Amino acid sequence: MTRTRKPGISRRTTLALMGAGAASLATPWVAHAQAKTIKIGMPTILSGRVAQLGTSSRNGVMIEVEKVNAAGGFAGRQIEMVVRDSKGQPQEAARVARELVNTDGCEILIDAEASSGAFAVHEVARDLGVLCIHTNSETSSLTADPKQHIPNAFRTARQGVHDSIAGGSYAAAIAKAKGLKKWATCAPDYAYGRDTTGEYTTYLKRFAPDIEIISESWPKLFQPDYTEVVTKILQAKPQALYTCLWGGDLTSYIDQANIYALFSQMEVFAVNMADYTALTVVKNLPKGIHSGNRYIKTYPATAENAAWGDAYKAKYNEYPTNWSWENATAIMLLAEASKKANSADGKKIAEALKGLKIKSPFGADGTVTMRAEDNTLVGYAIGWGTTIPQEPYVPEVKPGDWKTILELEAEWKKSKGYT
Repeated sequence: MTRTRKPGISRRTTLALMGAGAASLATPWVAHAQAKTIKIGMPTILSGRVAQLGTSSRNGVMIEVEKVNAAGGFAGRQIEMVVRDSKGQPQEAARVARELVNTDGCEILIDAEASSGAFAVHEVARDLGVLCIHTNSETSSLTADPKQHIPNAFRTARQGVHDSIAGGSYAAAIAKAKGLKKWATCAPDYAYGRDTTGEYTTYLKRFAPDIEIISESWPKLFQPDYTEVVTKILQAKPQALYTCLWGGDLTSYIDQANIYALFSQMEVFAVNMADYTALTVVKNLPKGIHSGNRYIKTYPATAENAAWGDAYKAKYNEYPTNWSWENATAIMLLAEASKKANSADGKKIAEALKGLKIKSPFGADGTVTMRAEDNTLVGYAIGWGTTIPQEPYVPEVKPGDWKTILELEAEWKKSKGYT
């Protein structure tokens, strides 16, 4: 149902911003530039087991929106965020995204959905032609597959194939050193889980050809009970386990697997472990889980990253997550693109985004780049290490080599028929 709204920030939007800890910012926006505001719509998951995906994504956006608005907004237009709950349902994500543009008047979309919803929002962006930034979906094909490509959609989320190349190389070295030849996998049964697991095992075997996958488990997304999955893995008796479960699914899996002492019976490689959404929630964090960095304030080991993490914690009383930095990066890039274009127009910003390189606390070398060829982020900090049960949680991280990542990604794209 379409309702007539008065100019300015709606009651629904103000409530959403209060949830992000930004209520104090709403009044100055109205007083300063009611007619000039630019609305950015943000469909995300704000309820259910993985609600932290949405809340930490929103928080990451808002901490940067406040900075941009204080500096004058996008070409003089203050940003007004309109955040909506998709409940983790792809059809709802698409409906909400369309409503944000057609009913609420949003000129830009920040798609803070998991991969299950991101493809649905992508089709809305294709249909409406609105500038869209995918901030959470790591499924490689979303931007790598030319059939998916549209000039108005970009990705600031890390990409699965990048993590798989870095992770496969890291794991292969450990497998060779410890003789880990028999492996099991456990991944959520949807695009991200299937694609990322396939990519990871491809590079694991490339770097250590004698590895054998003896068991695969595909639990449903948001599955409540992992008993059957855990017992299946234990019965297979692998020497190592790879999993790309994430968020509440990962923490529930670990808590349930601890009952069966799974982590003392095999080496575990969990790409999404080194993130505060898991590190601070698991009841008894096992020592020695191998993980890719998601977000930890100690990696990259720079003053800029540590300061950003501490500022976030001071504002929201919790550490940022992988989703936080990915969404913050979207605002950082949009702000720089708006400056470059000297415009708040979505089409002009989209053109300015292509190939744009900015300073970033999350960059491997202090910068990140929006790669022009496929509108996806490269150069972000990427690496693997092992957990300890208390801060700093992952004391040493072995950095991934971006030169190798980009070379092997190019080979992978060619093998998939993407180039």
